[in-house]
Amino acid sequence: MSKHTIHLVDDESIIHDIFKRIFKADEYDLIISENMSQAKANHSPDIDVVIMDLMIPGTNGIEIFKELKKSDPEIKVIFLTAFGTIESAIEAIKLGALDYVQKPFNNVELEHKIKRVIKEKRTNKENKQLKKTLNERFSFKSIIGRSAALKKTLDIVESVSKSESTVLITGESGTGKELIAKAIYQNSSRKNNPFFSFNSSNIPTTLFESILFGYRKGAFTGADSDKKGIFEEADTGTIFFDEIATLTPETQTKILRVLQEKEIQPLGSNKILKVDVRVIVATNVDLKTKVDSNEFRDDLYYRLNILNIHLPPLRARKEDITLLAEHFLSKFAKENNKDIHGIDQKYMKYLMDYNWPGNIRELENTILRSIILSTSGNLMPETLPEEILNPGQVEMDTGNFYERVDMYKRELILDSLEKNNWVQKSASQSLGIKPTTLSELMKRLNIQR
Repeated sequence: MSKHTIHLVDDESIIHDIFKRIFKADEYDLIISENMSQAKANHSPDIDVVIMDLMIPGTNGIEIFKELKKSDPEIKVIFLTAFGTIESAIEAIKLGALDYVQKPFNNVELEHKIKRVIKEKRTNKENKQLKKTLNERFSFKSIIGRSAALKKTLDIVESVSKSESTVLITGESGTGKELIAKAIYQNSSRKNNPFFSFNSSNIPTTLFESILFGYRKGAFTGADSDKKGIFEEADTGTIFFDEIATLTPETQTKILRVLQEKEIQPLGSNKILKVDVRVIVATNVDLKTKVDSNEFRDDLYYRLNILNIHLPPLRARKEDITLLAEHFLSKFAKENNKDIHGIDQKYMKYLMDYNWPGNIRELENTILRSIILSTSGNLMPETLPEEILNPGQVEMDTGNFYERVDMYKRELILDSLEKNNWVQKSASQSLGIKPTTLSELMKRLNIQR
């Protein structure tokens, strides 16, 4: 890390010597000014902290402070003051100075104050940079693609971001549901408040409610102290629940209460806590089907499904494959120190012809694999996995007779559903089977939009 910079504005040589002894040159850059003109010439917004004497020949510290603040509104100043100028130091605090230290000062106390200010300024700077990076990463312009299907989705996302409503994001695995959730958050009025991402399928049922709602000391064995839950931590912010369909009925009931009443009850507590949290959820299964089979509460479903965003699979936006592949190439070649700048034409044709059941995540992993295996300046077909080079052969060569028949049935049904815009009645007619038969086959073969 770069050295900390201190700007001392004081005309006394003895103070200069003290600062040089305290703030060693190997850790600090010490800039010394003795008057207004030197202070203006030496100051810059990159300086971490200014130590300013109130008594400066020809002017005073407050006037210099006002002048420096014109070019550096976020200037951090600690004043040095003699006993008779404390009132002036208080005036400086009212103008925006951070603190004052009375002469003769304690060296340790002064060093502690300066280090605290430097740490806070660096932390604030890092936080601003992080927010800037998040704004850039999760802006709508950063979501890669030019297909009509993606553009339509992003138009909806942009509108949804401005609301406070619950959002349900649907789509197959690997389509980028969490990326869209973060884009909604980052472009909402809550972007400066907490964001929690929570995968519902990764948490054991026994821990679920204590993680979500918190607990009080003694609520269960091992609860040695109070612990806030995610809902309490995320107050005024946003929670993203991925794989929402995996919630137990008991947890579904409690989340419904949070959405309806905006309140939670930690385990082991008889107190109700009010929370203000926006909820975004995602699923790769048909929640309506789960409702129909009594696996998901219908009242929770309708509470979640106020605003629905469906992410199209990659096979429905193939014109985006080239842009995505080039983006991943640029990203991973740099990360892996590989001098690869192009994609062979045949390689790209394989990408375009493949159906991408794993969607963008599978494409991303494929490009990374090719970069690692590549020995030339372009991505070549021989670095592609076998399922992309020979997709039909791999599928038909896998499994026993019955498994291969199921694979063939699955492909037929998926093809018919895609051609009929997932209208099951039309798809069943084109396949020459009853709608009820198609519905049963879809359940057995785990075919979901």
